[in-house]
Amino acid sequence: MQSGARYKAVLELISEVFKGEKPADLIINEYLRARKYIGSKDRRFITDVVWDIIRNRMRLEFEAESNNPRKMLLVYAKDKLVDVFDESKYGLEPLSEEEKDWLKNLAENQYPDYVEAECPKWLFAKIKDMDLCKALNVAAKADFRVHGHERGEVLRRLESEGIFMQETAYSPYGLRCNERINLANCASYQEGWLEVQDEASQLAAILCDVKPEHKIIDYCCGAGGKSLALAHILQNKGHILAHDISSKRLNAIKPRMERLGVKNIELTDIVADSDKDFDRFIIDAPCSGTGTWRRSPDNKFRLTLEKLEGLKHTQETLLELAANKVKIGGKIIYITCSILPEEDEEQIDKFLQKHDEFAPVNLKELWDKLLQIPYPYYLEKYLKMSPLSTGTDGFFIAVMEKKS
Repeated sequence: MQSGARYKAVLELISEVFKGEKPADLIINEYLRARKYIGSKDRRFITDVVWDIIRNRMRLEFEAESNNPRKMLLVYAKDKLVDVFDESKYGLEPLSEEEKDWLKNLAENQYPDYVEAECPKWLFAKIKDMDLCKALNVAAKADFRVHGHERGEVLRRLESEGIFMQETAYSPYGLRCNERINLANCASYQEGWLEVQDEASQLAAILCDVKPEHKIIDYCCGAGGKSLALAHILQNKGHILAHDISSKRLNAIKPRMERLGVKNIELTDIVADSDKDFDRFIIDAPCSGTGTWRRSPDNKFRLTLEKLEGLKHTQETLLELAANKVKIGGKIIYITCSILPEEDEEQIDKFLQKHDEFAPVNLKELWDKLLQIPYPYYLEKYLKMSPLSTGTDGFFIAVMEKKS
């Protein structure tokens, strides 16, 4: 593709992404799948530029004084307009005289704090942490979890394939790759030695402290990453009930289970009223996903205050459900990939005030029992992880034991 055609594809994509109707990765994948004639180098260029624009959307919109995708693209590429408008047959419409005058007179104004943070104004007012917002706007490296094998063994096999990874700092099962790899051509992945999973999510699974004799449910399991990690921890023993109301999401777990050789997970979209006395009731709480902005920066623009309020209500409902389902001596593990206190510690504090039969488990003591590395947080009632503190996605974990 000529340069102009590449940028036309970029404009088409960001115009669709900025509508906020579907996740950006889905839009990009659908667009490229429908245009098989686009070569691999062109796909990489188009994808990289689209994600870069999404990560700098607040700045571009501020400088353009407009949310018009073409104007934002012109601001983004103002120093390389020769490449953008190369007069190719399949390129962008030429610059109008009005656009030329507008570009000449672009003002350089100081960014407001929320623009510098690349965070919608209403959300930045809640987060109030410039460094964290900036860290969440940097693309994450790819994290993997070894499955069914020792980490050193998997590393050696990967090296034999010409793939080099490093051990993660906290999870004993984690590997991190600094370069993109084609999983379709990775034998270690295809043969079930390796699974994609952020290190924070791996740690959440470890802190569930499961044993084969436990009655375990992973409620609202979504893509099933933690259920699959629990299966590895249990060495395919015991029984894990993976629940989600979406049959589509549950069906997506089946090929992963088959590839990994997992036999101890049962998938269900319904939990009977009579099904109680769980040792571990794991709530993969639906949440804002603010902790995953490194991987899905478009999510911040699709979140609304109304959606957030609905998610908080769902979280409260799930905690109440778990309270009735867990047995005495059993534990509720509440997990979000959010950095917002109202979805995290405030939810847990509210729950504990209502339920004196539950007591928070000391997370530092649990961490020290299960992991031989320093505890990475200053509070022991719950654990918050982030790219600043642990080099991971933003994750929140609280464990509560039923005493009576």
